[in-house]
Amino acid sequence: MTELTNLPNIGKVLEENLRKIGVTTEEQFKEKGTEQIFFEIRQKVDSGACLHMLYGIEGARKGKPMQALTKEEKEKLKQF
Repeated sequence: MTELTNLPNIGKVLEENLRKIGVTTEEQFKEKGTEQIFFEIRQKVDSGACLHMLYGIEGARKGKPMQALTKEEKEKLKQF
């Protein structure tokens, strides 16, 4: 288990995807934007990455479960 799995919403699958795009620390994770992380995962690792993963990444960056994202936060991510 790395420090990334200490963040909300990051389990083994997302942690592995992050590792594959070169994100191995919480600092690296927070330096990249949610959209950039998701884009890189879709392009380099998992072309089937879905909105659910995008919500999980955003929640992890904000330190809260993805279910706690507001309707506005989710709508912004959907537009991406």
